[in-house]
Amino acid sequence: MKESEWLKWAKELQAIAQTGLTYSKDVYDKERFESIRRISVEILAKYTNMDASIIKDLFANETGYATPKVDIRAAVFLDKKILLVKEKTDGKWALPGGWGDIGLSPSEVAVKEVKEESGFDVKALKLIAVFDKKFHDHPPSPIHVYKLLIQCEIIGGLAAEGIETSAVQFFAESNLPPLSLPRNTEAQIQLAFKHLYNQNEPVYFD
Repeated sequence: MKESEWLKWAKELQAIAQTGLTYSKDVYDKERFESIRRISVEILAKYTNMDASIIKDLFANETGYATPKVDIRAAVFLDKKILLVKEKTDGKWALPGGWGDIGLSPSEVAVKEVKEESGFDVKALKLIAVFDKKFHDHPPSPIHVYKLLIQCEIIGGLAAEGIETSAVQFFAESNLPPLSLPRNTEAQIQLAFKHLYNQNEPVYFD
């Protein structure tokens, strides 16, 4: 799926503005970059149905050279079924995961998120994929995101809801529930099953 041109342009404008505000010394240049940032926020608010103040807050906290954010998801299997958690925000199902944390490696984040969202203790086994969110069937997002998918196995714990989740369940590949599309797509989960059945499957990227 190709990212919409308007979304691509809006995010590029945002990146130019953020980088410009970081390195510019001239007050008039900074005013121009603030104007560019405001225009990009207005475009994103109009086409993503997200409140402009929320988008502005997201970007206002970003400084330095603009880079993609990293979302880490865990693929955990039991009896050839995959672990999904029900998100409180939209009532739909997702692989456990979240934003990468400063100071933690990708595998450490995956282990932490599975514990917090599902109650299970896991260990990371292998990297399945590095997705660029813009190439997949996610809803439009104001943030450029790389999504890391890591296969994990259960080593302990019991199913338990988390602060952000209302249910924990394992699903067969042929019986997936309504998915939280900002977080994961059916094709991405199918790729996880492909790696389950063939551990020599190469890492997917982009």
